[in-house]
Amino acid sequence: MSIAFDAIVVGARCAGSPTAMLLARKGYRVLVVDRATFPSDTVSTHLVHPLGAAALSRWGLLDRLTATECPPIHTYAFDFGPFTISGAPGTRDAPVAYCPRRTILDKLLVDAAAEAGAEVREGFTVEEVLFEDGRAVGIKGRSGHGGSTIERARVVVGADGFRSFVAEAVRPEHYDEKPPLCVGYYTYWSGLPMHGRSEVYIRDGRAFAAWPTHEDLTLIIGGWPYAEFEENKKDIEGTYLRTIELVPAFADRLRGARREARFVGMAVPNYFRKPYGPGWALVGDAGYNKDFITSQGIMDAFHDAELCVDALDKSFSGARPFVDAMAEYQRTRDARVKPMYEFTCQLATLEPPPPEMQQLFGAIHGNQKAMDAFARMNAGTISPAEFFAPESVNAITAAA
Repeated sequence: MSIAFDAIVVGARCAGSPTAMLLARKGYRVLVVDRATFPSDTVSTHLVHPLGAAALSRWGLLDRLTATECPPIHTYAFDFGPFTISGAPGTRDAPVAYCPRRTILDKLLVDAAAEAGAEVREGFTVEEVLFEDGRAVGIKGRSGHGGSTIERARVVVGADGFRSFVAEAVRPEHYDEKPPLCVGYYTYWSGLPMHGRSEVYIRDGRAFAAWPTHEDLTLIIGGWPYAEFEENKKDIEGTYLRTIELVPAFADRLRGARREARFVGMAVPNYFRKPYGPGWALVGDAGYNKDFITSQGIMDAFHDAELCVDALDKSFSGARPFVDAMAEYQRTRDARVKPMYEFTCQLATLEPPPPEMQQLFGAIHGNQKAMDAFARMNAGTISPAEFFAPESVNAITAAA
């Protein structure tokens, strides 16, 4: 049976559509499928940190996002109670973040993949990943208005989230796993201007954050420990509002606003999966996932897409064997995200920082250079490994 595609990408959101788009731009035959039809919403933190916006710029798509009047975010503020650390999250070349509605961002990405030459099939459910001699060779699936079809490819790419159907089929190695740590629920509010700021409030056992998004709305997400999940889901709204009442000044602001949507939320596992094997690859949450408290998912998906496409291009072109190219993809991915993974998992416990960390935060407060570095670390602009390096910590404490 002939092979119709170089790659079949399962999942067309923040990991899948960029992967399909970038492969198609290199001249490869790509099919991308998704059971959703777009525009379509999904559970998300929405936040595209500055380096995520830089990826959109590299792809020629940032102007399309800004044309939707998605408000830029130039300041990240972290309120710890006694003091607030407020700084710039980006760089000179990538100064701002965005918090787009997924109905808008995902549609933009799907359209870009189609424009690049990828074949896009929306409303398509994958029923089976096909194997021959232990190697993935294609998929079997159906559209909403047709019978089952079989499509074959040199590589099947799973970009279908942490509940990935592809990952379940190929059974990748898991490592550095941690259980769900935090529960988060969000909704949208009107009448709550944010003036280009992201605001995060951290209290003992609770946290919430607010970001401006499309249509003059503000997304507010509240979080609490996973151990309280079963009890608190009996009263999501009450738990959410009581979390915000821990910060009376913000609660006063919220009383002048109006809730415009239902509550949406979940808890997620923390893990790495080996992102490749015979005839298959994983990108985005399908290959690696961590708690949403640092909102890294969209930016990570963009970076994964670029890394995976670079590796697949080397393999398809014959420049490197598939295993060697994809092993480099895994090493590069893990080296980039592992420090943030550890930092995120510690933060997601919502436990009070140890005394030495509290002392460091106190030293950062009021030092604008250090506050900018703290904001950039939380944005993933610089690595936590760099920020918490002894020489960096010593410089901050010496300046204080």
